[in-house]
Amino acid sequence: MTAYLQHKDLANTQIDPARAAQIRDGVLCTLDRLHEAEQKAGRPEGSVTLLAATKTRDVGEIAAALAAGITTIGENRPQEIQIKAPVLAHLVESDPELKAPDLHLIGQLQKNKINKVLPYATTIESVDSLQEAQNIASRVPEHAPNTTIRLFLEVNESGEESKSGCDPHAAYDEALKIAALAEETHAIELAGLMTIGAHVDDEARVRAGFAALRELGEKIRQSGEPGTKNCTRLSMGMTEDMPLAVEEGSTQVRVGTGIFGPRAFI
Repeated sequence: MTAYLQHKDLANTQIDPARAAQIRDGVLCTLDRLHEAEQKAGRPEGSVTLLAATKTRDVGEIAAALAAGITTIGENRPQEIQIKAPVLAHLVESDPELKAPDLHLIGQLQKNKINKVLPYATTIESVDSLQEAQNIASRVPEHAPNTTIRLFLEVNESGEESKSGCDPHAAYDEALKIAALAEETHAIELAGLMTIGAHVDDEARVRAGFAALRELGEKIRQSGEPGTKNCTRLSMGMTEDMPLAVEEGSTQVRVGTGIFGPRAFI
C-alpha cells in the first residue's frame, strides 16, 4: 500500500473531461447490461443495485461515477477509505449535484483496521466469522455511535483456496450466531451474504455457486431465528459474471473494470 501511494494521489479531486466522459460511459454501459440481465431473468428494472468497486480510484474518478448515477461504492482497503472518504464527503457537501454514496467495505478487514472503517462505511461485506462480527460490534458504540452497521457474511462458495470467506458447510451456523449477536447488541445487522464467483470458464460451476448462496439466504430467513429476517441481500456478480448472478437472484453486483477501465495498480 505504501508503494502504491507513491504513484497516485487518491485524494485528488480533479480529472480531465475526457476521463470523466469515459467513466460516465462506463456507468451507462454497465447499467444497460444490468437492465438487460434483469429483463432476461424476468426481474423488474432496478431490482439489482450497481456497486462501483473503487479500489485504486481517486476521489475525482469516484465523483464522476456519482455524477453518472452511481449511488453505492465499494472499497477494498481500509487505508483507502481513510484517505478518500473525508475528501469525498467535503466534495459532496460543496456540490449540490452530487449525493453522498452508500459506502461498503468489500475487502478483508483486520481487527486493527476496524476503527478506520467505522466512521465512514455503512456496510461491511467481508465478514467471515462470528469473531469478526464481535470485533466490529464492540467498536461501533465508540467509532460509529447511534448507528447500526450492516454486515454481509462472505461465503467461499467456489471453494478456491485463493478466495476468502466462510466455509459453505459452516456458513449457516455462523450466520445464525451473527444474527443472534446483532439482535443482542443492535450495533450490527446481518443484512445479507456475499460471494465471489468461481474464476473458471465453466458457466455451470459459476452459476452453481451463486445458486447455493441464494439457497443459503433463503434457509437463514426461513429459520425464523432472531436477527435473521433482514438477511435479504445477495452481493454476487462482477463485470464478467454479472448476468449469471442476476439470473440466480443477486440483489447487488460489484463492478470496477466495467465502469473505470483496467486498473493501473493492483
